[in-house]
Amino acid sequence: MSIIRITAAAAVAASLGGAAVAQSGLLTREIDLEPITLASGQPLAEAPYELEAGKHYMLAIEADGSAELAIGGAAFFRNMWINEVVINDIEVRPLGLDSLEFDAAGRAEITFIPIRPGQFELRIPGTTGETQRAVFNVSG
Repeated sequence: MSIIRITAAAAVAASLGGAAVAQSGLLTREIDLEPITLASGQPLAEAPYELEAGKHYMLAIEADGSAELAIGGAAFFRNMWINEVVINDIEVRPLGLDSLEFDAAGRAEITFIPIRPGQFELRIPGTTGETQRAVFNVSG
């Protein structure tokens, strides 16, 4: 299992500039981000997330069960290398991801590496309010 992670991480490092990216934290433990909370009528995040391309992050998404809610962001997921999604101690290693939907209270953890600088968002599908999105600013 760790051989696959190192190989995939090395491939990402090579595509982002090699050794310099590895020195920036690519092959280190993930950095825990403030969790996103899915709750009816509540903001997803208090402030934008400030990330660096090539670093390894863990984002928890927690639903309180007050409503059936999803969170999605195709541009976010297309610009991140998703290592795994953990749901109820089950590790999923997807080739692609568009959204997660919570029908009841629960928690999912996503570990990922941003591979491209820019601004990306995760939001509750079908909403337009500023508080119904989480913004991720990725620097190079």
